[in-house]
Amino acid sequence: MGLHVEREGVGPRVVLVHGFTQTGRCWGDEVTALAADHEVLRVDAPGHGGSADVRADLVRGARLLGEAGGRAAYVGYSMGARLCLHLAVRAPELVRGLVLIGGTPGLEDDAERAARRAQDQHTAERLRAGGLDAFLASWLDQPLFAGLPPNRRFTDERQANTVEGLASSLELAGTGSQDSLWDRLPSLTMPVLVVAGALDSKFADIATRMAAAIGDRATLALLPGAGHAAHLEQPASFLAALRPWLTQLT
Repeated sequence: MGLHVEREGVGPRVVLVHGFTQTGRCWGDEVTALAADHEVLRVDAPGHGGSADVRADLVRGARLLGEAGGRAAYVGYSMGARLCLHLAVRAPELVRGLVLIGGTPGLEDDAERAARRAQDQHTAERLRAGGLDAFLASWLDQPLFAGLPPNRRFTDERQANTVEGLASSLELAGTGSQDSLWDRLPSLTMPVLVVAGALDSKFADIATRMAAAIGDRATLALLPGAGHAAHLEQPASFLAALRPWLTQLT
């Protein structure tokens, strides 16, 4: 079973991969702007939206993403960034350029990773026990998303997900199940745009460290006034960083 994909526009291909509890419909104004001169593919990640019945860890999820997107520039947010990064290290021939928004190469400490895996499992069990609506309300109530304006929360789109789809995503592809890819960053050969919200101190620090590890191929963009969902909180600033960067890709 492949991943659900929606396409629009004509030109160099850009693949957009959303974050946890979202769907491909949660990219907002970026799609319209990019589709003016790009072929834009919005992918529903494993366990989400039209791919709700797909069960995949990050390795298999990356393979499915590559099959769905082909050779393209890949833009991933949070969970989507982790999927895109896995694709870039395992099938670099498919990735013309890589954009990581609020992403992480994983936890380096084994004990910390085990603790996060247990936390992800607990969150999946809470989701199953309480149902989708209650879970989404509590998920969006986290300080991490405090900067999201009401019209950029995409509550209706998130409700297209299923309990079991999201629970499987947590269990199979959560941060606790992710092997650390920090040591693979210097081997990336494609241009990489590393994005984080300047107000999201944790991920801004991770982004700065990632860009340093990647080296000359990396461009760092810390968006002022933005938190974790930087592309949704400050879409104009995000597109101002993204569009010129895309023009350099061959």
